[in-house]
Amino acid sequence: MQVPGFPLKLMIPTLYSVAVLIPFTSQFFVPATPVFAWLLTFYSSRFIPDEYRPIPSVVLLPTLESVLYGANISDILTRWTHPLLDILAWIPYGVVHFTMPFVVAAFFWLFRPKQVLHQWARIFGYLNLVGVLVQILLPCAPPWYEVIYGLTPASYSVKGSAAGLARIDRLFHSNGYTVTFSNSPVVFGAFPSLHSANATIEALFLSHFFPHTTKYIWAYAGVLYWATMYLTHHYLIDVVGGSCLAVFFFHVMLPDELRGSIALTYPPNFSHGVLGTGRSKYEIYDLDEPGPRARGSRSGNGAIMRDAADYDLEDLSDRESDEEEFDITYRSPVVPNGPASAAPLMKSSAGGAAQPGKKSHRHTASIASLIRAEERAEDGWSPIGGSFRLPPTPTRAEREV
Repeated sequence: MQVPGFPLKLMIPTLYSVAVLIPFTSQFFVPATPVFAWLLTFYSSRFIPDEYRPIPSVVLLPTLESVLYGANISDILTRWTHPLLDILAWIPYGVVHFTMPFVVAAFFWLFRPKQVLHQWARIFGYLNLVGVLVQILLPCAPPWYEVIYGLTPASYSVKGSAAGLARIDRLFHSNGYTVTFSNSPVVFGAFPSLHSANATIEALFLSHFFPHTTKYIWAYAGVLYWATMYLTHHYLIDVVGGSCLAVFFFHVMLPDELRGSIALTYPPNFSHGVLGTGRSKYEIYDLDEPGPRARGSRSGNGAIMRDAADYDLEDLSDRESDEEEFDITYRSPVVPNGPASAAPLMKSSAGGAAQPGKKSHRHTASIASLIRAEERAEDGWSPIGGSFRLPPTPTRAEREV
C-alpha cells in the first residue's frame, strides 16, 4: 500500500488491534476480519507492479461464452436499451448490491442467534477475498472492453469504464459511476462476477434462515444476474462462475449446527421467546415476581399458590381415611400446619376479614370426607344436614298409581 503513506498507514493495524482488544468491539471486528482482508486486498492490488501481474486475457471469456452457450449472451442483451431498463438494472446493480450485505447482517443480528451473524461475516468475507484473488491472478477483460477496443491486447494502463451505468449518470446529470469505475483498482476483474456471487450467497443465507423470503430474494438475484450482462460488466460465464463459487462456500463453510432447527430459532433475548421458550414473563422482562405484602394487607396471588403447593392433599387424604369417621356437621375442617396465606381470603364470623396471624375455622369439607360421602349417604347421612335423608325408590305399583 503506497497511499496513504508511512506513518499514516500504520493507523489501520493500530485501530484494528485496539478494536480487537476491547471486548465490546471485538465481538464485531473479529468475525469481520475476512471482510477487512478482502477490502484491503481489493484496494492494494493497484500497487502491484505491472511486471508481476499476469497479462490480461481478452479472448478467453468470449470464447468460452460461445462454446458453452452458443453465442455472446451479454452482446445479445445489450443490443436494445431503454431508460426504464437502465433504471431496472441500475437499482439492483448500483444501489442494492452495496447495501444488501448490511441489511442481511442486521436481520441476522436482530432475529437469529449470534453465531449466524458471525458465520455470515466469515463466509461473505472469504468468498469475496477468494474472488478478488482469482481476478488478480486470472485477469480477464469484461464485455465493455470488447465493445470499446475490440479484441486488441489489453494492458494495465487502460482505465475502467462505467459501461451501461454511464447512461445512469447522463440520466441524472452526474458523473459518480464514471469517476468510481475509472479509478477501480481491479479493471480486468470480470471473472468471477462478485456481483452475482454476493447476490447468490445472500439468497442462500436468507432462504435458509428465513424460508418465507425465498421467492423474493431469488427474484432479486435473478434480476441482478440480468443486470450484470445488460450493463456490459460481465459475461454469462462470469455470472455462472460467481454463483458456483458462492454455492461452494455456503455448503462447505456453513457449520453443521446451523443446518438443523437452529436455523429457524430466535435469539435468547428476543420477545418471541415468551411464546416458545416456556419462560415466565417475569424472567423475560427481568421483573420481580409478586410476593406477600406487609402485614395487614392482602397477600399476592403468587404467594397463595406457593403456599398451596406445599399443602399435600394426598397425605391429608390418607390421614383422614385412617381416622374415625365423625359427622362433618360437628367437625372442624381446620388442618394442622395448613397454608397460612389463604387466611386473608376468609371471612370471620363477625363479618370482618380475619387477620393473617389468627387461627380461624374454614367452613369447607375435607377432601377425604367428600370422597366418602356416597358411603355415608347409604347409612342415611348427608353432608347437607343431619335431617336430610334420601327418599326410597318407589315400586312399580306405586308408580302406576
